[in-house]
Amino acid sequence: MEHECKIMLSTDNVKEFVRSAEQCDFDVNVFYNRFVIDAKSILGVLSLDLSRVLTVQYAGLNPMFEKTLRKFCVA
Repeated sequence: MEHECKIMLSTDNVKEFVRSAEQCDFDVNVFYNRFVIDAKSILGVLSLDLSRVLTVQYAGLNPMFEKTLRKFCVA
């Protein structure tokens, strides 16, 4: 089952987000417009326009990752 969350990141918290995604044993992708980036790639995430709302899609459950997502989640 696919899960989705809208987040906002700054350059200061990209490292925390990517480290949390790396702990997942399932795919985590970040979307903005037509761009799809592997959330486990710090360079990929930094290449996105961080002034925009990003969409995170993931296919599994990891309590620590979900906790991190809640920190950056936007309504």
